[in-house]
Amino acid sequence: MPAEKKKGDKNDATSEPLRGIYMFPNGDKYDGEYTKTAEGILERNGQGSHYTKEGTAFHGMWQSDKMNGEGRLEHPSGAVYTGEFVNNSFHGRGKYTWPNGSFYEGTFVENRMEGDGEFTDTDNQIWNGTFRYKAAPGLRFKLDL
Repeated sequence: MPAEKKKGDKNDATSEPLRGIYMFPNGDKYDGEYTKTAEGILERNGQGSHYTKEGTAFHGMWQSDKMNGEGRLEHPSGAVYTGEFVNNSFHGRGKYTWPNGSFYEGTFVENRMEGDGEFTDTDNQIWNGTFRYKAAPGLRFKLDL
């Protein structure tokens, strides 16, 4: 949330999350938990949803005004990421689904597919192995007999 100052004593800082709706000047909307810092700045902290005017939506955990913890990011294109976030990045275990229905499920590092994972294509064929950003040397086709 923007560095919005409220009148009041610096002791007005909240450690317990408050709940409310905040409309940003650019048209974005946040509905969820927040705290107020000692400086009077509102920060998204706890469970909440952020909607952009372009149609992107995030539902999940916030910490220090950033997506941190479990969440779901939905793009207007139909692409969806569900999983772990660290400082606004896909980081940890997650699943990214493309608009065509294909998806990757596995490890992400700073928004990149990194480490062990599985890619399922539009024909439901599954490929697993180690992913390195845009490359996946040694992928194995998974056969269910």
